Amino acid sequence: MESAKSLPVAVIGAGPVGLAAAAHVLERGLEPLIFEAGTTPGAAIEQWRHIRLFSPWRFNTDAAAVRLLEASGWEAPRPTALPYGGELIDNYLAPLAALPRIASRLQTGARVTAVTRQGLDKTHIKGRDTTPFVVRVEHSDGETLDHTVAAVIDASGTWSTRNPLGTSGLPAIGEETAGERISAPLPDVTGRDRAFFAGRRVLVVGGGHSAANTLINLSDLAKEEPDTRILWAVRGDSAAKVYGGRDLDGLPARGQLGGRVRRLVEAGKIELHTGFGISSIKSLDSSVTVGAVDGRTIEADVVVPCTGFRPDLDMLRELRLYLDPAVEAPMELGPLIDPEFHSCGTVPPHGAKLLAHPDKDFYIVGMKSYGRAPTFLLATGYEQVRSVAAVLAGDQESADTVHLELPETGVCSTDAGTSCDVPGTTLAAGASADAQAACCAAPEPVLVGFPTGLAHGRSGANN
Repeated sequence: MESAKSLPVAVIGAGPVGLAAAAHVLERGLEPLIFEAGTTPGAAIEQWRHIRLFSPWRFNTDAAAVRLLEASGWEAPRPTALPYGGELIDNYLAPLAALPRIASRLQTGARVTAVTRQGLDKTHIKGRDTTPFVVRVEHSDGETLDHTVAAVIDASGTWSTRNPLGTSGLPAIGEETAGERISAPLPDVTGRDRAFFAGRRVLVVGGGHSAANTLINLSDLAKEEPDTRILWAVRGDSAAKVYGGRDLDGLPARGQLGGRVRRLVEAGKIELHTGFGISSIKSLDSSVTVGAVDGRTIEADVVVPCTGFRPDLDMLRELRLYLDPAVEAPMELGPLIDPEFHSCGTVPPHGAKLLAHPDKDFYIVGMKSYGRAPTFLLATGYEQVRSVAAVLAGDQESADTVHLELPETGVCSTDAGTSCDVPGTTLAAGASADAQAACCAAPEPVLVGFPTGLAHGRSGANN
C-alpha cells in the first residue's frame, strides 16, 4: 500500500470486527478512519443487548484490542462468564471506542453510501491499483462528504439487511405493506418491546436459535400475560435442528436452549407449524393472515422474522468484486463456507489472500465476508483483520501465516440432503443421538459472532 503513509485506511463499521481492524491497523503504524452508521459503537448489537451469548468472554475479544485496553488499565471480564450483548458493548466495545487512539479516529452517525476509485468508475483499469479510494459518507448533520483513503476494510456486517419472510429469496406477497405488523429481529419481548407483544397472537418465523431465544422469551411473557399466544412456523418438516444436540453440544447454554423449546412445544405452550413456506401476508384491520405455499393460513397480530441476513452490496457497485455466486462471499472463501455443502471440517484458517478482490487493498471482513452463509465465527473475523492489516503494512509473511484454530462443534452435516448439525448461535440442525455421535468428536466450540450464526454446516431441510 504505497500511499499508506499519506492517506488513512477506511474501516466501515464500529462493531467488534471493525474496532479490531482499527486496533490492528494502529499496531501496524497505519492510520485508521472509522465510519459507524449508528450513533454509538456496536449499534447493531445494541438491538439485541438483551440476548445472552453462548460463548464465554475469552472467545469474544480481539488480541490487539485487548492490548490497547490493557495499556489503559482496563480489567478483562471473567473469561468463563457468558456475556449478554449489552455487556459486550458496555464492558468491551464502549471502553475500546473511548480510548483516545480510537475515539479520535471514529466518526459515528456516518453512513457509507458508496466506495469507488478516485476519478475511476469500475469500467476503467489504467492505474487502478495505485489510485486512492473515495468513500462517500452521509453524516448525521445532513452533510455528505467524500473521504480519500488508501485502503478500505468493510466490516459493516449484515444486521441492516434481513432475509425476507417469503420463499425463493423474495418477500412474500404483501410482506412490504405489512411492515407495521412485522417486528425487528430478536425483539426484547419482555422489556423494551413488551407492549407490542403482550396479550397478542405472535408468529415467530424461522428455524434457528434467534427464533428459539424469542420463543423462550415469549413463553416468559405469557406467564405474566396469559392471553399471549405463541405460534411458530418453520419451512422444514420438523423443528429437530432447533432442538439441537442437547448434551452433545459443547456449549451447555446452547444445548439447554433447544431442550427448553422442545419442552414448551410438547407442553402445548408453543403451537408449531412445520413445512410452512410463506407465500403471502394479507393485512387486516388489526392482524395479518399469513399464507403458506400449500394453502394453509395462520392468523397473527405480530410476526417476528428470524430468517437470517444477507450483505448489502449496493454501496460497492463501483468496485471490482470477486464474489461467490451462491453465498455472495469472496470467491475463494465461498466454497469453504457454503452451508449447502460445508461439513464438520472446521473453516480453514484464512486471511487477506482468500479475502482479496480485483480492486487491490479492498477487503470485506467479518459477518459480511460470509455473505448469506450463516456460519460466521467472531474469532474468524479477528484473524481476518489481523491478516489484512499485515498485508496493508507490507508484511506478506505475517498476512499469510494465519493462526486461527477452530474446534469442531461436535457433529456435522454429511451432505446437502442429510444433517446432524449441533446448532450454532442461530441456525442449526439435529438428528438422533446415535446419528450425532457418529459424526465427530466434540471439543469445545468457539464463539459464533452473534445470535444469527451457525458454526459448521446446516441441514438440507429449509428453515
